Amino acid sequence: MSGHKCYSWELQDRFAQDKSVVNKMQQKYWETKQAFIKATGKKEDEHVVASDADLDAKLELFHSIQRTCLDLSKAIVLYQKRICFLSQEENELGKFLRSQGFQDKTRAGKMMQATGKALCFSSQQRLALRNPLCRFHQEVETFRHRAISDTWLTVNRMEQYRTEYRGALLWMKDVSQELDPDLYKQMEKFRKVQTQVRLAKKNFDKLKMDVCQKVDLLGASRCNLLSHMLATYQTTLLHFWEKTSHTMAAIHESFKGYQPYEFTTLKGITYTFLHGSRAGDSHRGVKWLFPGSATVPFASIAIPSLSGFW
Repeated sequence: MSGHKCYSWELQDRFAQDKSVVNKMQQKYWETKQAFIKATGKKEDEHVVASDADLDAKLELFHSIQRTCLDLSKAIVLYQKRICFLSQEENELGKFLRSQGFQDKTRAGKMMQATGKALCFSSQQRLALRNPLCRFHQEVETFRHRAISDTWLTVNRMEQYRTEYRGALLWMKDVSQELDPDLYKQMEKFRKVQTQVRLAKKNFDKLKMDVCQKVDLLGASRCNLLSHMLATYQTTLLHFWEKTSHTMAAIHESFKGYQPYEFTTLKGITYTFLHGSRAGDSHRGVKWLFPGSATVPFASIAIPSLSGFW
């Protein structure tokens, strides 16, 4: 008799385990179905979607922060390269003017030397802008790899629990459509599904609150980061413009009274060969075409000999 009882308890335990396995399989089925609905973009229950409107707004803000921080990091790197290139070109121009100024003993040479020194000084001061920019880039990268990454992990966990919760809702909807209150087994199945929905909702609500709090904290942290680092960069930039403008103003004052040079540039000139259209026509030569003027015959223009150019 005792053996018979032990045998019956083993059967009950095995039945309970099989039932638990079936329950998990059904749960995974509805989670997979919900994931498929989300992936294919099929329309979901409007009331369920509306209940997560505040969460979706926070997620949109989070993705915006994530995207703009990446764009900002790339822009800072590109900006540093442009500053280095501009400083190098400005320094080369300054060296060229100084070398040419040493060869010219007139006032123009003194002007070129002074301007070249000012450009070399400006190129050196411009490189000082890289210090706050490098620090800015490091802070943005740290913010991306720590704060944003941590929030991203929480968002992924929340999405998993949301899929589980909405899958449980689909399961409960399917069970409720076939529910017969007079049948005890169906009521028991509905209560178990309902318990699963409550558990999934509890887990989802907890992570939903965590995501909303982290996104708010993330936005505030980014504002503090930008205000602090941009203030440092702005101060450095103002110092740079003050020094360079003072140097340029001093050069401008020292050049007062110098005779300015006036340059007249001829933007274009063309010529065509003219051949006589009739036999015995002796007028052959070149017509010069000046911009904004009429055609002038070659014979009426005094030009140097071109024999040395051929």
